[in-house]
Amino acid sequence: MWRLHLCLLVALAEPFLNSKKTYEYKYEGLVRVGRELPDLVESALKMRCTFKIIGESPQTFVLQISNVDVEDFNGLPGKGVFSPSQKLTKRLSAEFSQPIVFEFSKGQITDIRTAPGVSNTVVNIVRGILGFLQVTVKTTQSFYELVELGIHGVCQSSYTVEEDSNAKELIVSQMVDITNCQQPAALYRGMALAPEDKLSKQRGESVVSTVKHTYTVKSTADGGLITKAFAQERQYFTPFNVKGGSSRLLALRDIELLKVSDTTDKIVTGQMQSRGNLIYKTEKDLRPIPVVMINLNEPMPKILDLIKHLAQANIYHVDSASSTDILNLIQLLRVATLENLEQLWKQVSGNDEHRRWFLDLVVEVTDERILKFLETRFKAGDITANEAGQALVVAFNHLSAEPVSVALAQEFLTIPFSKSHPLMWNTVVLAYGSLVYRYCVYTDPCPITVVQPLLDMATSGLSKNSEEDMVLALKALGNAAHPSSIKTLLKFLPGYTAGAEKLPIRVQSAAVQSFRLLASRDPHSVQDIVLNLFVQRTLPAEIRMLACMVLLETKPSIALISVISEVLLEETDLQVASFSYSLLKGISKSRTPDNQHLSTACNIAIKILTPKLGHLSYRYSKNVHLDWFHDDFLFGTSADIYMLQNESLIPTKLMLKGKMHFIGRILQFLEFGFRADGLKELLVGKIPQLKKGITDFATIMNILSDWQNLPKDRPLLTAYARVFGQEAFLMDVREDSIQSIIKSFSPSAGKESKVWEKIQDVQKGTSWHWTKPHLVYEARFIQPTCLGLPVEISKYYSIINAITVKAKAEINPPPKEHLGELLSSDISLHTDGFVGVTKDHFVFHGINTELFQCGTELKSKIVSALPWAFDLKINRKEQKYEMNLTPIKTVTELFSVNSNVFSVLRNIEDPSLFKITPMMPETEDSQKGLPLARILPTSRHDQVQQQCADAKIYGTSVCIEAEAKRAHYLHEYPLYYFLGHTRFSYQLEPAEGAKPIEKIQIQVTAGRKNPPRVSEMMNLNATPESVITVKALGLSPPAKPLGYEGVAFYLPTAQRDNIEMIVSDIGEEANWKMCANANTDKSQTSAKAHLRWGAECQTYDLSMRVSAACQPESKPSIYTKINWGALPSVFTMIEYVPGISYIMGFYQKYEKNPERQAAVTVVVSSPQTFDMRVKIPERTIYKKAIPSPIDLAGFEAVNFTIST
Repeated sequence: MWRLHLCLLVALAEPFLNSKKTYEYKYEGLVRVGRELPDLVESALKMRCTFKIIGESPQTFVLQISNVDVEDFNGLPGKGVFSPSQKLTKRLSAEFSQPIVFEFSKGQITDIRTAPGVSNTVVNIVRGILGFLQVTVKTTQSFYELVELGIHGVCQSSYTVEEDSNAKELIVSQMVDITNCQQPAALYRGMALAPEDKLSKQRGESVVSTVKHTYTVKSTADGGLITKAFAQERQYFTPFNVKGGSSRLLALRDIELLKVSDTTDKIVTGQMQSRGNLIYKTEKDLRPIPVVMINLNEPMPKILDLIKHLAQANIYHVDSASSTDILNLIQLLRVATLENLEQLWKQVSGNDEHRRWFLDLVVEVTDERILKFLETRFKAGDITANEAGQALVVAFNHLSAEPVSVALAQEFLTIPFSKSHPLMWNTVVLAYGSLVYRYCVYTDPCPITVVQPLLDMATSGLSKNSEEDMVLALKALGNAAHPSSIKTLLKFLPGYTAGAEKLPIRVQSAAVQSFRLLASRDPHSVQDIVLNLFVQRTLPAEIRMLACMVLLETKPSIALISVISEVLLEETDLQVASFSYSLLKGISKSRTPDNQHLSTACNIAIKILTPKLGHLSYRYSKNVHLDWFHDDFLFGTSADIYMLQNESLIPTKLMLKGKMHFIGRILQFLEFGFRADGLKELLVGKIPQLKKGITDFATIMNILSDWQNLPKDRPLLTAYARVFGQEAFLMDVREDSIQSIIKSFSPSAGKESKVWEKIQDVQKGTSWHWTKPHLVYEARFIQPTCLGLPVEISKYYSIINAITVKAKAEINPPPKEHLGELLSSDISLHTDGFVGVTKDHFVFHGINTELFQCGTELKSKIVSALPWAFDLKINRKEQKYEMNLTPIKTVTELFSVNSNVFSVLRNIEDPSLFKITPMMPETEDSQKGLPLARILPTSRHDQVQQQCADAKIYGTSVCIEAEAKRAHYLHEYPLYYFLGHTRFSYQLEPAEGAKPIEKIQIQVTAGRKNPPRVSEMMNLNATPESVITVKALGLSPPAKPLGYEGVAFYLPTAQRDNIEMIVSDIGEEANWKMCANANTDKSQTSAKAHLRWGAECQTYDLSMRVSAACQPESKPSIYTKINWGALPSVFTMIEYVPGISYIMGFYQKYEKNPERQAAVTVVVSSPQTFDMRVKIPERTIYKKAIPSPIDLAGFEAVNFTIST
């Protein structure tokens, strides 16, 4: 009987609304963001209301919301109460008062319609309310899983059903997996260039979310009636690993049925528009920036006011107080129309300062408006090539990668102005490639039409045999990393296309490197291509080395690593062998998650290859790889240096690359590279001229003097830079550029020179000011909550760079015909100014809408500033130079770091009630300070410490000030270490207790005259032929000067070359001196140095002797001996030698060696290796066959000298 009863119950449990009934519910929604700890501040928002669901037809219903009440909270949990938010309540009540229509059938909401003026935020809250109806109750199962539509997207749900037969109710529990939705409502912005690292996510997550719904479904004659619906959603976020502490968001939604009644009156709804289904909808332009909230009505005058304010505030210094206004300005620019932007341009373009601020920040309008604005500028030609290039590279890289934006961006490839300057054309093409890459990240499959202009450019360059065009197109294709470009790239690779081997090496190299980003998008195709290049021994070494580099970026299997090993065991080209071996060796020691499996395979390969290749020196091509990773922080960094060499003395190609590993993603932050094709061509065939190896500087300079004879179309040097993995800068240094610079600075240059023009300006008095505000990155993750409110995790990083220079010179006599006349003139120069930078970093976690914000913010600010003011006198003829500086009179901060975490509440209706409270409030406990050195392991404390180094002679102190307030133990919860206030500063202050100093004077005199007092201090058996004297004085007339004087001179004799130096304290009773001398014999086989200091140079002493032996019957060697007498404690570093040598793999044995002496012997054991033996008191340390960084072949023919 009970089974029959249950079947009847569940059969009537499918959620159902009767179109002839009115259902009245009460609703309460709560969101809370903080740490859920009693001593840390949190923010919360609560909304209550009642709502009615009124039937219009069997599938159409009207939602009426009333009695809206909004309250907020900002304080310590349990120690405060919610406060009414009256103006926000009024604003929401006005929008909620309009009826909302929705379609509902079989437990599914299919369409929501509202009046046209209802905001997107309110519609999403409605989705959160109506979401309680979106539940699937199966009548035959107590546990089941479904993929279904909800506010979070199309996601998987797990249901459990329990029956209460007495109450005729079902208790339905639903767990929603919102991390793996088939069609997620969550949105990422600004992360396209930081690909996910799945192996890192296995070690921990930075964001974890859970969603649980509980429904009480009562059986009625019509079907299931939901009488209660409770939802709980939690999100844990940390910049590190959530297991190490996290910021927590809790969202609760509680709905309860009040009554059901017959519908008496129909609701008049008026004009309605469809707003879609129950899936949360994000604003297309992501308008609200989470860390600021300003009124966006009438943006034009507000934009102008902010531009004027920022420009004025940053002229004479970097105004750190106004730096956050950059985000306010960006927010306003993003709501301006295209017509507004054009009007603003007309108003600011005539003022250099305002024009620059506008152009630097208008590029953060990240949709088609900025492209249309810049297109107008390009076609009108009313901006310079420099302005255009800077604006376009940022605009393209920050642009929202939508189809309409990509189509508009293509137009810039055809505008004549884009080609008006080579550097700007490079920027346009490379930036377009970057845009294509980001577009393809979110578009699968990615249409070939977006990359077609670059494919055509590459093909055209090949048909014209234009090296410059081919390289640029290939690099842009590398940026785009479009799979359809592979067919075109193969046309430039030897072995795939006939005649490709005849292309310049630079072109082939660019083609190989174009596969670097494709390595992660289509690893198998890339592996086949670059492995085929690597195994072809007839190809140039550079191509094979780059192919190996790309191959390893595809994260090959252990089988492919075995293939590489087999090839290297038979390799005859030592450049290829050395480079490939070093690549494998670097990865074998890697600790970052992305190399987790690859490092194991490389470890095996290294054990096989070391006996053959482990001895190769640094004269061969190398990769140096360094990295670290911390699981608790989920953070790490890695750095690579690639040196590709051939027969020349310098690397043919040099690359430096840095990566950051954080929150499960990899960001290739910066990469710089240089090619020396022209230098290589210059040196080919001329290496044998270097009879004395790399020390034959005269021959090297003679070789380099032929650079003017290089082909005009061949660059001497090529430089490039990648930012976030995308090549953004490409420049060739050619013969004509160098010639132009040399002519401008030549002593024979006359009035036609630009340098001449600048000198005339300085004599009249000149000033120059430049600022560069820049939003470095904006990364946003937005995910709906069960309330329909968006929880957002955002990171912003902005910079303001500024420099101001004022200068005025007097030149007597002034130059009349050419620059060389300056060499016989007296020059007096006064200059003052400053250079500075402010960096603001924000992290936000919480609810962010255009109406209100509730969350947690980390704010950090780094300020660097260097002001100056000094006079400089130059007498080139007599070689006298003098600088006068005014000592500082007030505290001058050179560097500072400030950071804190705040709990914030903002609502647009009442800016006066914005609440921004430090998460760690001031309490009695927080004032109980502990020494700053114990910050890491201690609990909550607040301590300010200052340490100063006084230079009273100069009236100045250098001070470091630090303050920190912390809540919990760092080793338990890494995140907690960032919850408190941090301040660090490095500053100059007037020295306490010092006599007033009028000025600080630095004098430099060079010449052959015997300086005063030299004969008193040292024994002169030779006449000084070259002397330099430096004085650093503090002047406060009528008192005598105080300070230091240093004298250095060269004393040659028939047998030895001597250099001597004395530094002495200037003062009536001062006797501190430092005396140093070094000499080498004329045969250059030995050198020695002696250093003494203290009272009359007698307190401490240290000496060193180096000798080289190159006898035919023995191996070349270098012998070094260091002796010391009394030494300050800071010099007792000898005790660290055993430990350091052990780490470096040296052997040790205990021996009774001379006291106060260290002896080092280096013996050449082969052209690539040397042996080393170190003797110190009580111990001898040694190691054999150490790889040499330079080639030791021919060492016997060189009298190698080390002098100290």
